[in-house]
Amino acid sequence: MATLSATSLTHLLGEWRGTGPALRALADRIRLLLLDGRITSGTRLPAERELAAALGVSRTTVAAAYARLRESGHLTSVRGSGSVAALPAASVPRPAGPRAPVEIDLTRAALPGAPEVLDAARRAAADLPAHLPGVGYDLVGLPALRSAIADRYTGRGLPTRPEEVLVTLGAQHAVGLLCRTLTVPGDRVLVESPGYPHALDAVRGAGGRPVAVPVVAASAARPGGWDADALEEAFSAARPAVAYLMPGFHNPTGAVMPAAQRRRLVELARRHGTRLVVDETTNDLGIDAATPPPFPADVVHVGSAAKTMWGGLRIGWLRADAATVRHLAAHRSPWELGTPVLDQLVVTEVLPRLDEVLVARRAELRARRDALLDELADRLPEWELPVVPGGLALWVHLGAALSSPLALAARRHGVHVSAGPRFGVDGAFERYLRLPFGADPDTLREAARRLARAWGEVRSEVPLAPSFEVLV
Repeated sequence: MATLSATSLTHLLGEWRGTGPALRALADRIRLLLLDGRITSGTRLPAERELAAALGVSRTTVAAAYARLRESGHLTSVRGSGSVAALPAASVPRPAGPRAPVEIDLTRAALPGAPEVLDAARRAAADLPAHLPGVGYDLVGLPALRSAIADRYTGRGLPTRPEEVLVTLGAQHAVGLLCRTLTVPGDRVLVESPGYPHALDAVRGAGGRPVAVPVVAASAARPGGWDADALEEAFSAARPAVAYLMPGFHNPTGAVMPAAQRRRLVELARRHGTRLVVDETTNDLGIDAATPPPFPADVVHVGSAAKTMWGGLRIGWLRADAATVRHLAAHRSPWELGTPVLDQLVVTEVLPRLDEVLVARRAELRARRDALLDELADRLPEWELPVVPGGLALWVHLGAALSSPLALAARRHGVHVSAGPRFGVDGAFERYLRLPFGADPDTLREAARRLARAWGEVRSEVPLAPSFEVLV
C-alpha cells in the first residue's frame, strides 16, 4: 500500500486555507487531490497528529476533516493501516432526476476523432491479415510507420532515417521511458511551471528532482512565454541531466517559444551537458500561428497521433539518434511488451494525409476556442482571458485564489475541470484554471454558463476585499 507522508501531503495541498472553516477547506482540498489523481485511491494518508504538526493546525481540525471525508466516502479506516484514501462511485452529489445536468468533462485537452481515421481503420483492417501470423506487437515500431514518421521530420527540415524513430504507446509513454532511461534517482530535471502534469508525474516516478522554469500565458496586457533569466539560472545552477519542454503551443498556456530563445535553449543544453527533450504533441495545432520548426538533430523530439488524429489511437513516437533509440528500445521490455500493430497500421495510413487533416482541425479549433472565449468574456468579465495562438486549452487567470473551490463547485453543476495547482510543481497556481476547448461550441458555451454559476457560489462565500478608492 502506498503511503503519503505529512510533508508530501502538505506539499500537495499548497495554498489550501480559505476564509471559511479550516476543517472544511482541508477536507475539500484532499478530496480534490483525490478526484484529479494527485492522490491515488488506496493511498494511506498521514496520521492526524503528524499532519496537524506539518500544517500548523490543531489535531482536532485534521480529525474533523478526516471525519468529513469518511462521511463522503473519500476516506476509509483500515485496521492496521490507518486512514486510506478512496474514490467513491459518486464523488460529488448532484441533483437527480430529469433536470440533472449532462456531464461536461473539461479535464482532457483532446479533440474527437478526425473523419479520416475511420477510412484509415478500414484500410488498416484490410492489411491486418498479413500481420496475424506475428504476435501483434513490437518494441520499435512497424517499418512502414517508422519510415512515414521519418519522412515527416525530413519534410519539416530535419533529415531523419527510420532507425532514428521509436514508436511508443503514446507520448506519455515516450516521456516516461525517457525519464527512466536517461536519468537516475536524484538527477535534476528541468521542467516548465505550469506544465503538463503527467510529464511531472513521470519525472517524479523516475526519482527525478524537478527544477521549474516559469511560463506565462499571453494576454491583452502582456506577452507570454518562458522566463529567460530563470531558464539561464536553471541550467547554470542546477545543471539538469534532462530538460523537458513543450515549446510549440505549450500545455496549458498556449505559449510559443520564439526562434531566438529556441536557439539559446539548445546552446544552454549543449554547454551544460543536458539532454534536451521537446514535446511536440501540440506542435501542429496552430490556429493563428504557423507550425514551429523542429529543433536540431541532437534534441530528442516526442510526437503523438492523439492530439491531431484521435486520442483512441495510443500511438506516440520519439525521434533521436539511432544509438539512443536502440538504448531506449532495450529498456522497454521490463515495463511492457511493445506497441500494438493494428493502431500502428491506422496511423501509417493517416500520416501521409496529415496536412489535409490539420486544415480541418485548425478550423475546428478556431471555432471552439472563439466560442469559449466569447462566452467567458460575456459571463465572467472579471477573469483575465489569455491570447492563445494555438493548442487545445485556455490558461485563465481568475483574479482570486479560488481555483480548487471552483473545481469542486463546478462538479455540482456537472462540469469537470482541473484546478490550477494540478499543473504546478509545488501546488501553486490557485489563481488559474485550465479550460480545454476540444468540445463542440455549444457544449463549451454551456460549460461557461455553468462555470459562471459555480463561480458565483464560490465568490458568495468569500468576503470582498475592502475598497481603497479615494473620494474627491
